[in-house]
Amino acid sequence: MAERAVGVTPPRVMTIAGTDSGGGAGVASDLRALAACGVHGCVAVTAVTVQNSVAVTGVHVLPPETVAAQIEAVATDIGLDAVKTGMLATAGIIAAIAETCDRVGIGGGGGTPFVVDPVAASMGGDQLLADEALDAFRAQLFPRATVVTPNLDEVRLLTGIDVHDRDAQYAAAKVLHGMGPQWVLVKGGHLVEDESECVDLLYDGTSFTEYPGPRIVTGNTHGGGDTMASAISAGLARGLSVPDAVARAKRFVTESVRRSYDLGRGHGPVSPLWAVREWWDGGSVG
Repeated sequence: MAERAVGVTPPRVMTIAGTDSGGGAGVASDLRALAACGVHGCVAVTAVTVQNSVAVTGVHVLPPETVAAQIEAVATDIGLDAVKTGMLATAGIIAAIAETCDRVGIGGGGGTPFVVDPVAASMGGDQLLADEALDAFRAQLFPRATVVTPNLDEVRLLTGIDVHDRDAQYAAAKVLHGMGPQWVLVKGGHLVEDESECVDLLYDGTSFTEYPGPRIVTGNTHGGGDTMASAISAGLARGLSVPDAVARAKRFVTESVRRSYDLGRGHGPVSPLWAVREWWDGGSVG
């Protein structure tokens, strides 16, 4: 009988998010990106959605205690090197996550790195969360976050600032940092006034760092924010600083957008699969 092979355990990252039955965003997108970044992905599901590339036609929200139990079960056995959030659905779920993070040592000054992607707007910019859930993000998750990663639609919902130029992007970063996170990353993908580039802005309360990248014209950007936050989480789990993790993630997501693909009749997903070694054609196992 052959001896059982044991590999080296990779860093472990949990995504706390909803499912996407079309696989373009949410948990499916996070796990794709985490695997491509070489880390082990764990999951706490917040909601099950019925969706494809065209529309979301149903949402089943899980009880807050079930979300909390998933986090605690993994943190107390497998252990976690970073945690990220995606769609959190309700204020009750956000409160349960905050309480559980405190209990198991996620976020805060010296806890496990905690990336909060405040998913609050649809691809068209429409508000997805009730006002009380937005309040819960500000009051309960942002003060525990290592870094928050809103896009410009989410910036508008969270701060009231409608960003149309770089000055407003800087102003929004300051307002968001005042809500308590250690770092703020204001993503610039929706800043259409930047015709040739896409600049993400990182702020730690003292200094700003710009991360420019090419603006790639494509309708297939589903899951781009999830992929960015997942790649940042993977970098933090590997021990990178926040600026270095963001720089690595920026390059990763830019290439994922460049390699995005058509899927269904609507918006296709960005593709972290470019980073996965393809051994199927002529490759072998054993």
